[in-house]
Amino acid sequence: MNRILVGTILGVFLLAGAHADIAWDADLKTIKTRKTKDVVITLRSESGQWTQGKNTFVLEFTSPSSPPGADAGQAALLDVGQVTLSTVMPMPGMAPMLAGATLTPDKVAGRYLGTISFPDSGARQVTVTWDGPAGKGSTRFSVPVR
Repeated sequence: MNRILVGTILGVFLLAGAHADIAWDADLKTIKTRKTKDVVITLRSESGQWTQGKNTFVLEFTSPSSPPGADAGQAALLDVGQVTLSTVMPMPGMAPMLAGATLTPDKVAGRYLGTISFPDSGARQVTVTWDGPAGKGSTRFSVPVR
């Protein structure tokens, strides 16, 4: 009897977790999309922007040959292996402000869950690097922190 009860409760939690992942993915807004020769990188979050303080986000890698107008949620994700994301904010007359993200591979190859913190607002130069089955590369782009 206890095993049945524990199994039922565990099943409910697993289903709730699966639905939470679907809702999280469906509610994301694009912060920035960057197309390179080999991959399209999409940076997304719930608010569609980075703000001062702690930020959570999703970084997705897709094929540049995905159908026109397809967002990262509709395009086939690419397994790019090891990924890093770092930011720098140049400060005239001072040392630049650096911030690195913590990235964790999602259950689906090609999607990474990340966190990053910013002490203040301003434009950040973002560098993303990858090295894995889909090749090796890096790109830079600017993202405002509000």
